[in-house]
Amino acid sequence: MIETVAEIPSTNGALLARLGGGECLNEGNWLIADRQSAGRGRAGRAWSDGYGNFMGSTVVQLRSNDPLPQTLALVAGLAAHEAVSTLAPTLQNLRLKWPNDLLVDEAKLAGILLERHGDAVVVGIGVNLAQAPDLADRATVSLSALGFQVSRDDFAAELAVRFRDAVDRWHFGEWPLLRQQWLARALPTGTLVSVKDRDQGTIIGAFGGIDDDGVALLRLADGAVRAIHAGDIDMVGSHASGG
Repeated sequence: MIETVAEIPSTNGALLARLGGGECLNEGNWLIADRQSAGRGRAGRAWSDGYGNFMGSTVVQLRSNDPLPQTLALVAGLAAHEAVSTLAPTLQNLRLKWPNDLLVDEAKLAGILLERHGDAVVVGIGVNLAQAPDLADRATVSLSALGFQVSRDDFAAELAVRFRDAVDRWHFGEWPLLRQQWLARALPTGTLVSVKDRDQGTIIGAFGGIDDDGVALLRLADGAVRAIHAGDIDMVGSHASGG
């Protein structure tokens, strides 16, 4: 079921409030807004409410045998990538960036925000279908600007199918395969990236993929491999060495 509202502060916030009130929210249901007045992204960033864009949230109910919840961000990214690829099949250079962004070249097309409440995880996804916000710290792009006219409702229907399939596979033990599929769509191994570390400041290295738990790996200049459990990875130029 897809529930659509004209305007709401935040679709994630609304579902978290419903969970907090004791409401049972079923997997596969989505709350989608025409506009958000207080949408947010990771690290407290504001989320653009551009009309015509996709702004929606859903819930995943955690089970005892599930993989680590942190891997859901990658599963959601994979579903969003597949939905975009289906509706814009000739789009070039569409890549996943750890942990939760979808890029075209170096410009952000989509983002994902996960928020947990007990044994439920609210997954919010925003995709620039019709317009892209002007951000001071990163380039952005919309499908419309790239020549692809995708309606919000068409995208919502496609994403709901892709997300449900990916989460079902995640529940039933296919995380290793989902991880490989994510890697095949991610920034190439060897891409020069930077990470902002709370204690050491900015660290620059080569993207080394993700480990079995979905943790990003960074190869440093001295050959050491560092595990990145939190933070944002940003591309440094457009260098990739393959591998």
